[in-house]
Amino acid sequence: MPNGLVRELREVEPVALPDRDVRAGTPLLLRGVLRFDTLRAVARVTTLAALDLAGLFLAIYTALVLKTAIVNPDQLGQMWGQAREYFPLAGLVMLLLFARSGLYRDRAQRPGFSRVIASLFQVTLVALIYAEIEGEAFQSYYIFYGSLIFALLWVSSLRWAFERASGAVLRAAGYRRRALLVGSGANIQAVAHALRDSNVIEPYGFVARTPLALLDGLRDFRSLDQLERHFDAIDEVLITDADFPQSEAVELVDRCHRQGVRVRVAPSTMEILMDRVEFVPGQALPLFELKPPVFDGLDFAVKRTFDLVGSALLLLLLSPIMGLAALAIRLTSRGPVLYRSQRPGIGGRPFTCFKFRTMVAGAEHLQDDLEARNEVNGPIFKMRADPRVTAVGRFLRRWSLDELPQLFNVLRGDMSLVGPRPLPQRDYERLDGWHRKRYLVLPGMTGLWQVSGRSELDFDELVRLDFLYLERWSVFLDLTILLKTIPAVIRARGAW
Repeated sequence: MPNGLVRELREVEPVALPDRDVRAGTPLLLRGVLRFDTLRAVARVTTLAALDLAGLFLAIYTALVLKTAIVNPDQLGQMWGQAREYFPLAGLVMLLLFARSGLYRDRAQRPGFSRVIASLFQVTLVALIYAEIEGEAFQSYYIFYGSLIFALLWVSSLRWAFERASGAVLRAAGYRRRALLVGSGANIQAVAHALRDSNVIEPYGFVARTPLALLDGLRDFRSLDQLERHFDAIDEVLITDADFPQSEAVELVDRCHRQGVRVRVAPSTMEILMDRVEFVPGQALPLFELKPPVFDGLDFAVKRTFDLVGSALLLLLLSPIMGLAALAIRLTSRGPVLYRSQRPGIGGRPFTCFKFRTMVAGAEHLQDDLEARNEVNGPIFKMRADPRVTAVGRFLRRWSLDELPQLFNVLRGDMSLVGPRPLPQRDYERLDGWHRKRYLVLPGMTGLWQVSGRSELDFDELVRLDFLYLERWSVFLDLTILLKTIPAVIRARGAW
């Protein structure tokens, strides 16, 4: 071993190690402290499992009743028993796959609805394969896809109700995870701003590596050197910087884990992009290529089919509401019912974007006079009390009904149901170069913007959400965003 390296090792301060094997059992005196957490975990798993089983049984029963009511109404009374016959195997497979997917973990670690949807598809596939191996005879495979459709509805609804109810109970009990934010001043401010409406994580304090003015309600811990003194007051540490020094990060993670404190990292644009790396062999230096986040081949076919079927069904379902909106616009203000806006689409190519008109006729000519009253940072123009918006238009915007004509854009192939939102030409011209990477795919009617804070988020944060969507795209993610759009519209947080 080289002498220089020996000297460096001697100079390193010894790391404090536990005085017993970390795999040893919990001391008797500490078991009482953990008992409440254990009981809470048992109650959580039991309740979620019961709700999942109830949702699956209701899905099978609903599918059977619907088909029987159409084909042979006289046999409706037999459906309960038939559902009980199909249920045990499907229920066992569901519990095993849900547990494997982490759907019974603690609230902070439990995956979202996209994992629920994916797991239900897996349950259906396993049940179908088992039935084929056993030689079961079916007149059609309706019981499988019918049950799947209703399981998506019932299981997701019951889990959503559980999340809301348990969240309300925890908030009433004052339960929130206290987080220490570590990083540069600017990033700490951004993360604290993004977490201000979180029902789970409470920004409690910060350690800034660059100058930062005091944030309201947050304690300045000043240095990580004395962090052990504050471990009793915090539940987790959030590293806000992508370029946080590696040596400090390793030491910080080690110190936190030895005290049972969770460490998380707020993702940067580079970390999002690294999800699509591909190793390039045969080079003098190991290289990883960042693949373009585009939907082609089978992916594009799946997404386009999903868009066509979904938009057609939504048009049929929502046509009465669209008719009433058009009538209200026609009766209350002059001008056309539809507003046709030229907006950059895929590759920056312009297309005609349809919306219900929510402003007075000729509103675009008043834009220059209002520029000084813009209330958001970045290239987007937003005003909470835009004088150009009509009374009916304000109502349509409040419930996002003005976007419904874009279903025709989806049918035409100009847009997708889910994707980065198309910006007006005025906003597009003010984008930075890296912002325009979001135009690699079709723009969407809804997206992560709409379910993650809408107009309340900083523009750079919105673009990072677009990158995250591009890198993680799946049909399940599209379904999840569509389902989450409904409560986001109802809450109308950030809808100007």
